[in-house]
Amino acid sequence: MLFIVGSNPTFSDFYKMKFYQRHPFHLVNPSPWPLVGAISAFTLTSGSAMYFHSYQFGDMIALFGFLSVLYTMFVWWRDVVRESTFEGHHTMQVQNGLRYGVILFITSEVAFFAAFFWGYFGASLSPTLEVGGIWPPVGIQVFSPWEVPLVNTLVLLLSGVTITWAHHAILAGFRGQAILGLSLTVFLGAFFTALQGMEYVEATFSIADGIYGTTFFMATGFHGAHVIIGTIFLLVCLVRLIKNHFTTAHHFGFEAAAWYWHFVDVVWLFLFVSIYWWGGLSA
Repeated sequence: MLFIVGSNPTFSDFYKMKFYQRHPFHLVNPSPWPLVGAISAFTLTSGSAMYFHSYQFGDMIALFGFLSVLYTMFVWWRDVVRESTFEGHHTMQVQNGLRYGVILFITSEVAFFAAFFWGYFGASLSPTLEVGGIWPPVGIQVFSPWEVPLVNTLVLLLSGVTITWAHHAILAGFRGQAILGLSLTVFLGAFFTALQGMEYVEATFSIADGIYGTTFFMATGFHGAHVIIGTIFLLVCLVRLIKNHFTTAHHFGFEAAAWYWHFVDVVWLFLFVSIYWWGGLSA
């Protein structure tokens, strides 16, 4: 706000000048959720450590911390949805910044899974005498890649098609098709989780069975956790889509979920080829 030299600005002018935004970026309001989230995460980790070491009330503390983390996630993202949908703070510049943030987040996830693949290939390409000098190790009955793993691969590939369909439907303004495509994607994500749970129940080895069990369950287990998180992400987007939160030009929440889901699909393809197919060739 500009004042002409010699003018006499009033208190109202200064008040308007204070709250008038001269840039397209969003300066967030003070929020309690970062502090609450940090305390909740500390409670969860401390309670988990106490539970693992058989301390009294460790399980209750861990459960309280877990529920607190879930509550913090809910209310924090609720505020973000309000800021973007109802308050209009997510301008194009803000959305571009969020896109860069999601790209960097997915890059960190790539590095996260690269560590598991590094450990798996390090153990499988040069098996030690302790595991019999062969891979898979002696005594390990691996899964057939052409049964449940192949079905799960087809399920995730199909989910990639349905979420792309939903994305293009949003861009074209076809709300009904977008809801149908996103609903199918959520169903396929839940179906994948159910199949993987059935696979874990039928496994003849556990995470404690040497390097193979450890690398197998760590890699596929963390991927399964990402599928669950991605399914919840997409379910929230489905609810928002039904409530008309997304438009053809303003739907970054869905776009971020779609990027995350495609990343989950690609990671599974690497898991299927390396662990299920290649890793079980000599079995």
